[in-house]
Amino acid sequence: MMPNKPVKSRIAILGGGPSALFVFKRFVEAADTDLEMHIFEAKKLLGAGMPYSYEGANKEHVTNVSDNEIPEIVTSIETWIETLSTESLAKFNIEKENFNEYKVLPRLLFGQYLSAQFTLLLEKAKSNGLTTIVHLGSRVIDIVDNPDTGKVLIETAEKESLEFDKVIICTGHKWPVKYEGVVAGYFDSPYPPAKLELKLNHAIAIKGSSLTAVDALRTLARNNGTFDKDKNGKVRFLASKDSPDFKLVMHSRNGLLPAVRFHLEDPLVSNDSLLSQEEIQKNKTENNGFLSLDFVFEKEFKDLFKDKDPKFYESIKELSMEDFVDSMMSQRESAEPFSLFKKEYEEAEKSIKRKESIYWKEVLAILSFAMNYPAKYLSAEDMQRLQKVLMPLISVVIAFVPQSSCEELLALHAAGKLEIVAVGETGETEAEKIKGGITYHYKGENGADQSDYYQTFVDCVGQPHLDYEDFPFKGLFENEAISPARIKFESSEKARLAMNGGNKNIEKSGDDYYLKVPGITINDNFQIVDNNGKANKRIYIMAVPYIGGYNPDYSGLDFCEQASSNIVETILDI
Repeated sequence: MMPNKPVKSRIAILGGGPSALFVFKRFVEAADTDLEMHIFEAKKLLGAGMPYSYEGANKEHVTNVSDNEIPEIVTSIETWIETLSTESLAKFNIEKENFNEYKVLPRLLFGQYLSAQFTLLLEKAKSNGLTTIVHLGSRVIDIVDNPDTGKVLIETAEKESLEFDKVIICTGHKWPVKYEGVVAGYFDSPYPPAKLELKLNHAIAIKGSSLTAVDALRTLARNNGTFDKDKNGKVRFLASKDSPDFKLVMHSRNGLLPAVRFHLEDPLVSNDSLLSQEEIQKNKTENNGFLSLDFVFEKEFKDLFKDKDPKFYESIKELSMEDFVDSMMSQRESAEPFSLFKKEYEEAEKSIKRKESIYWKEVLAILSFAMNYPAKYLSAEDMQRLQKVLMPLISVVIAFVPQSSCEELLALHAAGKLEIVAVGETGETEAEKIKGGITYHYKGENGADQSDYYQTFVDCVGQPHLDYEDFPFKGLFENEAISPARIKFESSEKARLAMNGGNKNIEKSGDDYYLKVPGITINDNFQIVDNNGKANKRIYIMAVPYIGGYNPDYSGLDFCEQASSNIVETILDI
């Protein structure tokens, strides 16, 4: 009698974008043939996800990273480019002989690259004997966990119910709709960008000044004018004759434009950049069970300058985090935004040509990445400092706007078609449900209340951190498999006073006080955690909208690379 064939462990990856790509890559590399992989993707294409498909990009949108800054997948972009026809590259104004690993790519072309990499991984999985079943056009609508059987049930919109041993949620970006489609001229996000291909002969309000805002600017500008170059090669913008009153008005808290992409000396943020578990544990032991934000700032920022830039280190070694941020922000805020933007563009051009980093900005990016994983160990007091003090500087400095985008923003401003307004922390928008558009309420430069009406409004603050209540898989609420993310206060007295003062994000549990932060609770291995603090060994999540409370700065493909490693190593017990 033949022995029964051993049952393979069934693993589901929900989503087929960049996050799923990196997770699947890890499983393929492990070459474990005792697994049966299932990939569920709502669209008909693997790899591109939202940012690098028509859901998130038009032809005019470019990446803010180059080949040398992208974690290795199967082949490099430079190698892949060689496989494409001259005709297909011409659509993106790319010539093979002029391409190198330092070039940024059109986002749609980069999406094609990611899709091609997924195909190569599927081929490699097949040759390795790893069973993989891809479910295209299959949208997962619910997840039900069964601790008694140790299985997880996946339900799809196509009325399939499939059982798995492990589930990894890689569902990507989510843009909640609040007023779009209800209030005329109101857009909750600039995605998909095709919806902004509009002729608009009036001023348009843009909320935010991030890369998301740059996406909207590039699309709106092209539909209301043209870009060309003068005899000196400088980009200029010419408004359409039928859109003479077209104008773009960006609104940001401090009236600051993002920083410009420069040459990165160490483009791939790695494990070497992260605090070790031993360092974290030692500091927690010395700090009443909390990781000190000041300790992280010293270790992951200031200390990195000792060898690389001793002069800069001497200038900052005595500064607290607040003092450093104040110094950097005051320099930016005191300068006229577009003059500073032009200066930084020229500085970045030199950095790229000379292949020399602007080191303090590079280290700030390292600090941002390093903060992601241990943030859950901060006290609530330090988490508030991180949110209010450090993250505003990080969000401005490490946006890394590509050179071509800078040239277009400067051209729009020179043509009198782009300006930026500082609206402070109290600035808010009021949707005009009857006449359409919005009214922007904020304090003007003289401190007086100001209200500006705009017929068209685009919210460009980027991917919002969504709350626990927004989590889409309601089956995990039923047995309390997930819990709302929160951070404990070190000082109960300060927390009590803040709560009594009206802070609605503070809650009391027993004798302790907690700060409510966005999303659900996860551990270092990206496992969901229940209300009793117990990690679930069956369900993992790296869908960024729902883990923002514990991962305040998820850094693109670097985040995918690191998170996928944590998840797959935990599942395979490597």
